[in-house]
Amino acid sequence: QVQLRESGGGLVQTGGSLRLSCAASGSLASRNAMGWYRQASGKERELVATVSSGGSTNYADSVKGRFTISRENAKNTVYLQMNSLKPEDTAVYYCYVVTWGNRQVEVWGQGTLVTVSS
Repeated sequence: QVQLRESGGGLVQTGGSLRLSCAASGSLASRNAMGWYRQASGKERELVATVSSGGSTNYADSVKGRFTISRENAKNTVYLQMNSLKPEDTAVYYCYVVTWGNRQVEVWGQGTLVTVSS
């Protein structure tokens, strides 16, 4: 059973930077994707960014040019570098992994709070 351990959330001022990390324990199917979603208070959970096992990335329009997702396959770890943070980036950020082995498996992290003060 894959488990995710997130770190790196916290409080930052507008314009600041934070780096989120998420390490997946256990082995992942060779075909997989890792990423981040976020949920602001009173809003639905939304995609932030994903990166596939082949290195393809996908970003929400709201974070393009400010956030960078990367992964370290040897460590089953995904990172989210967040620059030029805005108050509207304030949310709980959830790590997400989906694997396609014999069947599709989705795993979510517990979430880490990012607060951007104005």
